[in-house]
Amino acid sequence: MPRTIGVNTWVWTSPLTDPSLARLAPRIAAMGFGAVELPLESVGDWSASRARDLLDSLGLRAVVVGAMGPGRSLLERAGNVAATQQYLTVCIQAARTLGAPVVAGPFYAPTGVTWRMSAEEREDAAAQLRRNLAPLADLAGDNGVTLAIEPLNRYETSVVNTVEQALDVFGPLLGRGVGLALDTYHLNIEEKRPTDAIRAAGPAIAHVQVCGSDRGPVGDDHTDWPAVLAALDDAGYGGILGVESFTGDNATIAVAASVWRPLAASQDDLAVRSLAYLTALDAPR
Repeated sequence: MPRTIGVNTWVWTSPLTDPSLARLAPRIAAMGFGAVELPLESVGDWSASRARDLLDSLGLRAVVVGAMGPGRSLLERAGNVAATQQYLTVCIQAARTLGAPVVAGPFYAPTGVTWRMSAEEREDAAAQLRRNLAPLADLAGDNGVTLAIEPLNRYETSVVNTVEQALDVFGPLLGRGVGLALDTYHLNIEEKRPTDAIRAAGPAIAHVQVCGSDRGPVGDDHTDWPAVLAALDDAGYGGILGVESFTGDNATIAVAASVWRPLAASQDDLAVRSLAYLTALDAPR
C-alpha cells in the first residue's frame, strides 16, 4: 500500500493559527498530500475542533507536533515540569479531537538549550524523564494517542541525540502511549548509519519526518532515500511520512531553525518536489 505523505505547516508559517490553517489546508490537499502536521506552539493558537472539520472536509489526516520552547521541559533544571505536563496534556487532547494518532516532538527539554552532563547526571536525567513522562504516557494511551519522542542533533539538545539513547532513556515506557519520532535531518547528523538506526528503533517508531539533508526538498540531496524506505519497511513502519522544513520569511522560525538562505525556489516548490519524489519512489514496480 502506498505511504501517506504529509507536510508540516512550518514549511510556510509560524505560529499556525485558525486563519492560516484555513488558507494552507486547501493548498496542501490540492498539492496531493494526504496528511498535515499541525504544530501547537502555544495553547489556543488554533482550535482542534475547527481543524478537524476542515481537514475532514479535505480528506487530510492529522499529526500534532509539539514545540518545546523556552521553559518547556520534563527536566527540573531546564524548565517548569508541571506547566510542560499541562501543555502536553492539551496536545494529547487536541490529537484526540482531531483523530490524530500521534503527538510528535522532542519532549524532554527546550529546543536549543544544551549543557554538559556527567554520567551520574545523565542517569538522573533519564530517571526524571521517565518519572515525569509516565502520567502522560497513561493519558495518551487512554486517549488512543502516542507521544512520539524525537531525538535531536547535538546543536539543538544535549539530552537525547540518537536512537540508541532514546531507546535507553525511554525503553521502559515504549509501547502504549509512548514511541519514537525519527527525523531524517537529525539521523543524518548523529547516526553512523541512519538505516541501521531506523531498524534498531523497529516497532518503537511512531512517526517519521523527512527532508533533504540540507533541510531542503527530499530527493535532490545526498540521502539514500531508497535505503531509508527499505529500512522503514524492515522496521515495520507503515505510518505517515511528514515533510518538515521551515520558512526563512518568518524571523522567529528562521532563527530557531537556522534557515539563513532559501532552501528551494519557493516554499510551495519545496513541498511539491518532496511529494513528487517520495510518491515516485514509493510507486509499485
